[in-house]
Amino acid sequence: MSIAEAGEFGLIGRIVSRLGSGSATLLGPGDDAAVVRAADGRVVASTDVLVEGRHFRRDWCGPEDIGHRAAAANLADIAAMGATPTALLVALCVPTGLDVTWAEGLADGLSAEAGLVGATVVGGDTSASPTLTIAVTALGDLGGVAPVRRDGARPGDVVALCGRIGYAAAGLTVLSRGFRTPKLLVDAYRRPDVRYPAGPEAARLGATSMIDVSDGLLQDLGHIAEASVVGIDVRRDSFEPPAQMLDAAKALGVDPYVWLLAGGDDHPLAATFPPGVTLPEHWRVIGSVLDGAGVTVDRKPWTGGTGWDHFR
Repeated sequence: MSIAEAGEFGLIGRIVSRLGSGSATLLGPGDDAAVVRAADGRVVASTDVLVEGRHFRRDWCGPEDIGHRAAAANLADIAAMGATPTALLVALCVPTGLDVTWAEGLADGLSAEAGLVGATVVGGDTSASPTLTIAVTALGDLGGVAPVRRDGARPGDVVALCGRIGYAAAGLTVLSRGFRTPKLLVDAYRRPDVRYPAGPEAARLGATSMIDVSDGLLQDLGHIAEASVVGIDVRRDSFEPPAQMLDAAKALGVDPYVWLLAGGDDHPLAATFPPGVTLPEHWRVIGSVLDGAGVTVDRKPWTGGTGWDHFR
């Protein structure tokens, strides 16, 4: 059945029937607006949009994969503020000839990714469009702590990373060259593996700044450097590319550090911490904060590209 045959309200009914309810949801889909509990008294909010042909391709990713990716892009932003995600709002613009089961798969992926942190999809909107577009807004709860902003890094802080990096960028290159292996890299592109609890954990550990690495490590660390009016240096030897990445890089003629330092879509969290803080093992120190400006690699300018720019 196509979406045109299902109709707007038939589509909405099919999507809503696949969504659960979380502890923060007081009133879910069905009214003019949802009601979400904000125990902290403050609501953290972020939004992101995915456009077919720009952010995803249906011949590379299934609908559930795209649902996971769309949710992760927003949930990671909430975690990067030191908050816990509570709810998602989703606007879906679809070609009317699209099969309704595709939209159901998307809803399953969105719901499953949100469920990893106890959040739910609480509402949204639908519209016909010649270009498949998914806009997601995420809400979160700070749990009584101050948000971790980008402007708090100070010289002497260490820079640490939590989560895998470079995998999704490598998977994108593999797919764009017409291959489907290594599976590790392709799967990483299709579905991010985000350490959401690390955001609130970093806040508790005293992180001075934090960011979701969505567009490239050097570029996103550059946002912290600019906001904090500091320099940041990253050490190449702090990264350990897996064998599959090294093999793919050799076969495709790519420097793997371009994936590691400038690739996006993995959504690890990068944070700065005061010197002397003991970090859990899943936080890996990758550099330091210095007097100065900009981001360097091994104290030298990096010329291999820094990340994704939608308008470049």
